[in-house]
Amino acid sequence: MTLPPFFSYTILGNTLGQYLIAALIILVGSLFRRLLSRLLSKLFFSLTKHYAAGVSEEELYNLLIQPLSTLLLLLTLAIAGATLTYPHSPLAMPGQIPWHEVLLGRLLALAFIVAAAHVALRLVDFALLVLHRRAALRPVTGPTRLDNQFLPFAKDLLKVLFIIIAILVALGQVFGVNVTALIGGLGIGGLAVAFAAKESLENLIASFTIFLDQPFGVGDLVTAGDVSGTVEKIGFRSTRLRTAEKSYVTVPNKSMIDKPLDNLSLRTSRRVGFTLVFDQKTTSVQLHAIIAGAVAGIKTHALVTQDVQMKFSALTSAGKEVTVQYFVETTSYDEYLDVKEELNYRIVEVIEREGGSLAGAPAQVAAPKS
Repeated sequence: MTLPPFFSYTILGNTLGQYLIAALIILVGSLFRRLLSRLLSKLFFSLTKHYAAGVSEEELYNLLIQPLSTLLLLLTLAIAGATLTYPHSPLAMPGQIPWHEVLLGRLLALAFIVAAAHVALRLVDFALLVLHRRAALRPVTGPTRLDNQFLPFAKDLLKVLFIIIAILVALGQVFGVNVTALIGGLGIGGLAVAFAAKESLENLIASFTIFLDQPFGVGDLVTAGDVSGTVEKIGFRSTRLRTAEKSYVTVPNKSMIDKPLDNLSLRTSRRVGFTLVFDQKTTSVQLHAIIAGAVAGIKTHALVTQDVQMKFSALTSAGKEVTVQYFVETTSYDEYLDVKEELNYRIVEVIEREGGSLAGAPAQVAAPKS
């Protein structure tokens, strides 16, 4: 089939037929890139579905659709560009590649590396999603503390490694940097970088210390210095805590291991301690009865340990002091408050039953006689 002479008309070194072919390649690539992304996702899922328990094909597709579509579009542009020739300047040296061709080629290569790195990062997300779902489906135990701490850490670590690899490839392939010499030169320049990034390096090392020593994990209630909260994430540089006021506090990892750290979630019980001050009118007989009755009432609670202490500890001008101490076997702060409230009511009931009165309590006023 012979093309009309119109398609042989040349503009900027290319015929209209060449422009038409390049446009058709871009059009077909744009129309079918989502379909190809779906097919590639389906192929990858079929190869990994034996290990991807709990993860659906649609979840993989949602992760890969955007970066794969971008990668396929760039590939389409590269193929379309290969069908065209770039016009040369009359002043250009023979065999010299035009500057605009070099610039376009480098921009396309850089975009291709970025898109490929994006695909790799989404595959990391998929791999860690698979591991998380497999941990959730584990019989009896489900996700462990190690899973909750290791999986986010591994995800961040792998992503950083892929980003570093992408940067090195871009430096070598796009900007013409000798990567081998650059890495070798880091032995000298790395010392200056280490001093400049001293705090970041210390926090990075501290993150590995936290991971290996495991003084706390995700979900633990901890106190580090003057900061208390529930651990929500342990990252490379910092640990994120959710405080009792629901604020989100970021603490450098170095501070988490340098300061005394109290892991409140590892306590076997919570202590309750306070002092009651009775007025001078409360007799010794009443005190004996109040202490005996209150101790008996506290010990009957299912969550209270048996080492309950309630002692007549001091006699002052303000009144007669009785110290109370017991331990609640729970790691839940809300349950601790509920038990404490219930036992406070029991103590008040015993005091009222025995006729005792606390110092500073308002005196009862007799009703006027009619």
